[in-house]
Amino acid sequence: MSERDDFDQREFDLKWADGAAHKEPSARARMLAARWKHDPPGPVPFRPEPARKAHRPRSPWVSAAIVFGAMAALILLLGYANFRPH
Repeated sequence: MSERDDFDQREFDLKWADGAAHKEPSARARMLAARWKHDPPGPVPFRPEPARKAHRPRSPWVSAAIVFGAMAALILLLGYANFRPH
């Protein structure tokens, strides 16, 4: 069998499988369906309750100042390391 025939056969098999009228559920779906038949799951909220913060949230400006300050310090440190006389 040539490589082209092998490719055509594989493509035919995929088209045939995708066009099936009945698709079998995955093993996990079957396991959950069997488990839930005897013990259905309880209601689950769409979103969980938000976690409570013990401290006041930090301003975005403070976070930006910290990031830019750290970048400036790194630039100055690298500049000092490169221009220092040996």
